[in-house]
Amino acid sequence: VQLQASGGGLVQAGGSLRLSCAASGSFLRVNSMAWYRQPPGKERELLGTHIDGYTHYADSVKGRFTISGTTNTLWLQMNSLNAEDTAVYYCNADVSGAWGTFVYWGQGTLVTVSS
Repeated sequence: VQLQASGGGLVQAGGSLRLSCAASGSFLRVNSMAWYRQPPGKERELLGTHIDGYTHYADSVKGRFTISGTTNTLWLQMNSLNAEDTAVYYCNADVSGAWGTFVYWGQGTLVTVSS
């Protein structure tokens, strides 16, 4: 199973960015997907989890970030970005296959917000 995250880059404060994450490979079912981020020098934090068509958001991003997805793809729409949103953004997926159920991580995509 591979997770490919993309869409990161440099954006000015107040701007928007849309990240995507696609799961590929041989598996039976993607049970849930989620977005995390890790700001420089800080711990990784959960932004939101998408499961059964619903998204559960962390309080820190409610109203500015929107997570949506299909069966194997997850998007993160980020609006009104500020310098504190600078981070490496990761997606993960809880995936079931013939081998069992495991959590997989994407490689991360860097978002830099310039003030």
